[in-house]
Amino acid sequence: MELLNHIKYPDDLRKLSVDQLPDLCQELREDIVKELSVNPGHLASSLGVVELTVALHYVFDTPEDRIVWDVGHQAYGHKILTGRREQFCTNRKLGGIRPFPSPYESDYDTFACGHASNSISAALGMAVAAKKTGNDERHIVAVIGDGALSGGLAFEGLNNVSSSPNDMLIVLNDNNMSIDRSVGGMKQYLLNLSTNETYNALRFKVSRWMHSKGLLEEDRRKGLIRLSNAVKSAISHQQNIFDGMNIRYFGPFDGHDVKELVRILRQMKEMRGPKLLHLHTQKGHGYAPAEKDVTTWHAPGKFDPETGERLIDKDPNKPQKYQDVFGHTLLELAQQNPKIVGVTPAMPSGCSMNIMMKEMPERTFDVGIAEGHAVTFSGGMAKDGLIPFCNIYSAFAQRAFDNIIHDVALLNLHVVFCFDRAGIVGEDGPTHHGAFDLAALRPIPNLTISSPMDEHELRRLMYTAQLPDKGPFVIRYPRGGGVLKDWRCPLEEVKVGTGRKMRDGEDVAVLSIGPIGNNVTRAIEGTTAAHYDMRFLKPIDEDILEEVAKRYKHIITVENGVRNGGLGSAVLEWMSDHGYSPRLTRLGMPDQQFVEHGTVEELQHIVGLDAESIRKAIES
Repeated sequence: MELLNHIKYPDDLRKLSVDQLPDLCQELREDIVKELSVNPGHLASSLGVVELTVALHYVFDTPEDRIVWDVGHQAYGHKILTGRREQFCTNRKLGGIRPFPSPYESDYDTFACGHASNSISAALGMAVAAKKTGNDERHIVAVIGDGALSGGLAFEGLNNVSSSPNDMLIVLNDNNMSIDRSVGGMKQYLLNLSTNETYNALRFKVSRWMHSKGLLEEDRRKGLIRLSNAVKSAISHQQNIFDGMNIRYFGPFDGHDVKELVRILRQMKEMRGPKLLHLHTQKGHGYAPAEKDVTTWHAPGKFDPETGERLIDKDPNKPQKYQDVFGHTLLELAQQNPKIVGVTPAMPSGCSMNIMMKEMPERTFDVGIAEGHAVTFSGGMAKDGLIPFCNIYSAFAQRAFDNIIHDVALLNLHVVFCFDRAGIVGEDGPTHHGAFDLAALRPIPNLTISSPMDEHELRRLMYTAQLPDKGPFVIRYPRGGGVLKDWRCPLEEVKVGTGRKMRDGEDVAVLSIGPIGNNVTRAIEGTTAAHYDMRFLKPIDEDILEEVAKRYKHIITVENGVRNGGLGSAVLEWMSDHGYSPRLTRLGMPDQQFVEHGTVEELQHIVGLDAESIRKAIES
């Protein structure tokens, strides 16, 4: 690490010669691989933008100039070059540096970027702010890629970029990937898109000459851009969507040629008006195992950096992940019910819908990073007789809130929403915790909202959800493994709105929903507390609530979501409406601050959802 050891901040990087940058990129890549082999994180995406990261910080005066990253899992090189190399070993660990860029952590992190597709809009806001506050010399760069251009917000941002005065640069990191392979028309468009580099260089030289002669004032500049775009379209026999929006397009170029990137960025840095630099990159570039299997190496866990062997826990008695139980059960149901189809926004392997996709590709749809579209698309299919299982990570489903209300619940359409990664997810932190779904969805009419306590319950709820006349049906479950060694069970209907008494008791009744109930099971050992698995938040089991209200003066509710608005609030409201006034303690995630990153076990202890904390609540 001869070069990297002398770089703490980008000012140090800018002291290097351009000829030294390829060696620095190799060192940075090796540093990322070495660290992530023992401290797991997002590997392939960050390897794919090493050269781009170095070039951006070399050319632009960060942090005064703004680099707005889109999907934040590509920013590990950025973190290392901006004062956090010594702390990078704490990445994603409790109390360590954050898993994604955050302005709370560094001035070099200009915006939050845990979810995709927001960089263009945020960067445009900064570009407008720079002009309004007299910072005309500040350069604004948005880096978007990894499939994020399929998100609707990105198109909304592009549309506004074309009509608002700004000089921002959009860098399109085109690696033909999100986590799984990118899909859709934009992906195919980018694969086909090309332009003449000589033409672009000539146009740039002409524009600089005209500008120096005072011939390129704003109105004339826009007119000349429209004319040159028309000429280029005629020559290339191809209409460029970006040029068509008056965003000057350059590329595609090799995103792994750092010296060429520096040359291009220096040229584009002083250009007036919005422009887009299209780069072809390879996810996992420079590390052979990641290049060969980019989906697996998106976040591979621990591995041997020399051999590329992943260090996987192969315990045959370890319970299946909830997502895998979902995937196998979905295929089983689809084989029985021809109306069932699967929908996922870019996460077929992450949610295990790839199991059905392999067997029934014509009945599964990966719609790309487009959660709102996934919901409305599902609603359209349900309107005409199909039964979509729409699987979205809970935190990402926040982006489809209006679609759930307006395009599914309002019409009482039979869409089954499976919200994976619900509750505390661990090391990915506050942008990924599925904290808000229960509280956000509970007031919506027509929705059934459920959460299984174990894998058998997940299968039964999935079976129930696809039965006729069930309307919109939500099933939420957490990231990671379940609790049962044998997860297979008969597929049986569960009566909607009914819970289960898991154990009778005295003095205290604990009401839980979802797999967090397994912590309750451990917590009540040796106590006289009763335990009820509510199973449904909506409609809630009023028979259980009446029994508990009459028998117990002390009630504890436990939910793996925000405390306000979810199960605890629903129980309080019912008690008040029916004239009961028990002493009620609500356990859940706080709503005064966001829960940071750490292991699931660490975070559950901090927010009071582990077995020890629940037991203390019972004893008190």
